[in-house]
Amino acid sequence: MTNTLILCDCLGSQKVDPAKIEAGAEIACSRVHTALCTRQADLAAQAMLDGEVTIACQQERARFEELAAEIGAELPQFVDIRDRAGWSSHAEEAGPKQAALVAEARLTPPDARALDVQSEGICLILGAPEVALPAAERLCETLAVTVLLTGQTTHATDMAADLPIDRRFEIVAGRLRKAQGTLGNFTLAIDALQQLEPGGRGAFTLTPPMDGAETRCDLILDLSGATSLFPAPAKRDGYLRVDPGDRGAVEGAVFEAAQMVGTFEKPLYVRLEESLCAHSRAGRVGCHNCLDICPTGAISPAGDHVAIDPMVCAGCGACSALCPSGAITYDAPPVSFLFRRIETLAAAYARAGGQAPRLLVHDAEFGAEMIALNARFAEGLPADVIPLGLETISGFGHAEAMVALAAGFTGIDLLLSPNSERDALEREAALANALAGAGGEEESAVRVRLLDISDPTMLTEALAPAEGMSPLVGVGEAALSLGSRRQVTRLAAKALHPGSEAVFSLPEGAPYGAVLVDTEACTLCLSCAGLCPAGALGDNPDTPQLRFQEDACLQCGLCAAICPEDAITLEPRFNLSDEVYRQQVLHEEEPFDCISCGKTFGVRSTIERITEKLAGKHSMFATSEAAKMIQMCDDCRVNAQYHSQNNPFAGAERPRPRTTDDYYSDRKDH
Repeated sequence: MTNTLILCDCLGSQKVDPAKIEAGAEIACSRVHTALCTRQADLAAQAMLDGEVTIACQQERARFEELAAEIGAELPQFVDIRDRAGWSSHAEEAGPKQAALVAEARLTPPDARALDVQSEGICLILGAPEVALPAAERLCETLAVTVLLTGQTTHATDMAADLPIDRRFEIVAGRLRKAQGTLGNFTLAIDALQQLEPGGRGAFTLTPPMDGAETRCDLILDLSGATSLFPAPAKRDGYLRVDPGDRGAVEGAVFEAAQMVGTFEKPLYVRLEESLCAHSRAGRVGCHNCLDICPTGAISPAGDHVAIDPMVCAGCGACSALCPSGAITYDAPPVSFLFRRIETLAAAYARAGGQAPRLLVHDAEFGAEMIALNARFAEGLPADVIPLGLETISGFGHAEAMVALAAGFTGIDLLLSPNSERDALEREAALANALAGAGGEEESAVRVRLLDISDPTMLTEALAPAEGMSPLVGVGEAALSLGSRRQVTRLAAKALHPGSEAVFSLPEGAPYGAVLVDTEACTLCLSCAGLCPAGALGDNPDTPQLRFQEDACLQCGLCAAICPEDAITLEPRFNLSDEVYRQQVLHEEEPFDCISCGKTFGVRSTIERITEKLAGKHSMFATSEAAKMIQMCDDCRVNAQYHSQNNPFAGAERPRPRTTDDYYSDRKDH
């Protein structure tokens, strides 16, 4: 069934261009209505009854969904072309952008993976009595509440005299030493624990302090005003922390806590392929990007690879953007779908006649609200700025930026929110700008910018284009976003700089580059080749060689860390030539053949160096015959040692086996 786009100019406040929308989004459009949500609601109802429709309005989505339910029609789809395009001082030119937004909204995201999280409503409230106890009184009818009065271990008798005689919730005092977990599964360790003695007449008393107490709860309401129990507290499910002096914030947290009972879906934000992880080998640490950037502490070392706690992961995606090997990939939705969204926006914009678009990446809350307020009360977005809304922008890395630039976007702006992981975004933006410049005339051009503003009226001014921002390529389909993030980046870079074979520097910590070997120091022990997690370094089974394939190098640093001679250094760089796919010899030497059997077993320079240091100078190689064993392979050396006169493994001579004749001889002698 053909989908029809139902248009409305919102009381004439925006200009809608059906012709360009049809050309760019390849969808049939209705006539432009004026008051579809009020006076012309009957027309919307009839359109929903006639077939599958998409309504170009997000503000009144709930009203249209109620209308569809009343008339028994299938729920329509929705797309916002007003706040993001129609409400603008450049609305006359917004047709191509409207087409791009409609085309992107028609994409169907893949189903997300999720886990069920069960919360029984066991709640721990931390804080002083004047704040924690009133909160407990409001929550105790809904949740199973325990109040932990922190910092109250002194003058316990005086404190107990002031406790309320209310047995609807538990009251304890103590010092919370450790907290772990997330919604539905918090574990707590408490020292100096004092529990309430409910018996007796008069005021309640407290038990003597006890260390090492352990317990669990489903959610924590932290009204203590102290340091957060967890890193990035806003991203920890089930942990509500507010300023106890802010009554409005306390009331909001109490209301939110009351809703945290039941079964919830926890999205599985990332996938981990342990075999690809370059964290460590043989006890030496290599890559630790994800460990350094994770704001919630969801990632931890687990031997040669890392482990991710899906219950703690908040889905910022910064780890996937920084992972050099692709061991961690974002999965809510997959990055391939994000590539498809970017390419769809660029292609639809071009089909509708637009030229040189720019991309504005924003999150689904802060950024979307900034755009809406700017559209309603200020100038609105420029006509060439196409917004791309994500749940979080922290995972928008250099690969995504390169795909956008190769698709035809002239520049990319990332609108930071208070929860954005700025360190990761700054690092990835610098890398994307270096890749886009490719060491040429465009090297100084800033293609990817970070916008850190909180005033919606300043958004349009902040989006003013930088000078000289022409498209790097003229064809939006120049690069295919197929394969891993590394492969996509290389394809995009080659499309942005067709025919170039330049080799240019990248910022420190970039996941692309070369391995440089000091041939004077290298002994060809090949420890680096044995531990390289990506197979970028290898040997030659036929001759002593250290080989390197630049395309595979992750710049993880394991080779430099394991090298006993400190002969290896890393050079962050990007090579646009096809030489990166071929193995090159970093170091080779003349092989040495065993003087006994003729088998090649080492490097001539190493054997000669060892001979020079040990022959005649070490007790085991004092004689010329013993010194020859240095020049033998393992098997021949063992044989030579075994048959030598001073064999250290030899025992006393074995006695001759006795025979029957020996017994007869003994009898004759006696």
